[in-house]
Amino acid sequence: MKNSLIKFSAIAFISAFTMTSCASSNSGDNTNLPVDIADRPADESSKKYDEANLDKLKSIIESEIAKEKCTAASEWTFAPMGTKACGGPVSYIAYPKKLEASVLGKIEYYTQTMSDFNKKYGITSDCMMIAEPTGLRCQGEKAVLVY
Repeated sequence: MKNSLIKFSAIAFISAFTMTSCASSNSGDNTNLPVDIADRPADESSKKYDEANLDKLKSIIESEIAKEKCTAASEWTFAPMGTKACGGPVSYIAYPKKLEASVLGKIEYYTQTMSDFNKKYGITSDCMMIAEPTGLRCQGEKAVLVY
């Protein structure tokens, strides 16, 4: 009987220990848990963040221009956009003259932001000069640069 009492006590002790050690201690305090990457704050001093910012600026400019239909080439013009590390534009972009007040400022801001990015991260480029368009034409209601 003494032997069965010890076995019973041991089993009861192990069971109680197992139940308390497996109990959830979710008190709402998750400070020791890893943070989901989507919930982490943006690292505003990273190259990846700055590249995404440049892409967003370019996308804003292109989407504003894309809303307009090109029906007469004389109503459109173009501007250099972006800057290579060793100088000169990355490309040229066509835009309607009627949007010049809003679009040109954004293009200049994008170009300056890219210049700052190049300096900040020591970016190098191919240093090939991009040919300036000689004009533009409307094709399928889209402005197409002519070289």
